[in-house]
Amino acid sequence: MTVWIVLPISLTAFSIPGIWIVYAMAVMNHHVCPVENWTYNLTCSDDNSKQGTPKSCCTLEDVPLISKCGTYPPESCLFSLIGNVGAFMVVMICLLRFSQVIELSHSSSLNTVALISGCTNAAGLVMVGNFQVDYAKSLHYIGAGVAFPAGLLFVCLHCILTYHLAVSALDYWVGHLRVSLTVVALISLVLSGVFFIHESFLLQHLAAICEWIFVLDILVFYGTFAYEFGSVSSDTLMAALQSSAARSCKSPGSSSTSTHLNCNPERIAMI
Repeated sequence: MTVWIVLPISLTAFSIPGIWIVYAMAVMNHHVCPVENWTYNLTCSDDNSKQGTPKSCCTLEDVPLISKCGTYPPESCLFSLIGNVGAFMVVMICLLRFSQVIELSHSSSLNTVALISGCTNAAGLVMVGNFQVDYAKSLHYIGAGVAFPAGLLFVCLHCILTYHLAVSALDYWVGHLRVSLTVVALISLVLSGVFFIHESFLLQHLAAICEWIFVLDILVFYGTFAYEFGSVSSDTLMAALQSSAARSCKSPGSSSTSTHLNCNPERIAMI
């Protein structure tokens, strides 16, 4: 077992409580309405609820979408921190898993696409976390439009890779768990998008609930990599470096002399 097992666990343990704290702060500061509220009004002329308690009058602007929860300070500061730190951990997980798959079964286009989609997911998270929806709506929606589909593609590809690399019965059970999480993520993301484009109070609220389910589901999926990261070693990253060096050796147009000098196995192992 290696210390890398802490990385996916930390992402899940840091991000899930973090966004719930953001939500709680937004509710207490009257920036959104609680998720259990299903009653909305066209306007709210006067809200008599005290600060530190949920709003008693809610409009369409108060729907508890995750992005809406992190729009105003002080919760916006924590929301940005979670987005930035979470994106960094996602990139680290993607790189380690990419290297591990190479170590176990050599490089493949599926593994490369999974790495790209995971890093794209992280880039979108940075945009979502740093460009609040009420102040930079276009950039925020671009970030969300990049992060959510990329995250879904990432989990789909890693379901396939999990079964491809499975050896033991426990490996297959992890694969089954990931497929279940992926199905939930797919359904919740599609429903969230369908509901979000309507201005109905009910559908907007359902869109918020589906968005929460999707994000929490993806974070749990990332946490499942703790199962494989127990076997990560120094050879894992070396496998990715050697694979990259080997591909560069085979690049078209390289001379035989250059190939002999740069592709010697001992030289690659020293990278």
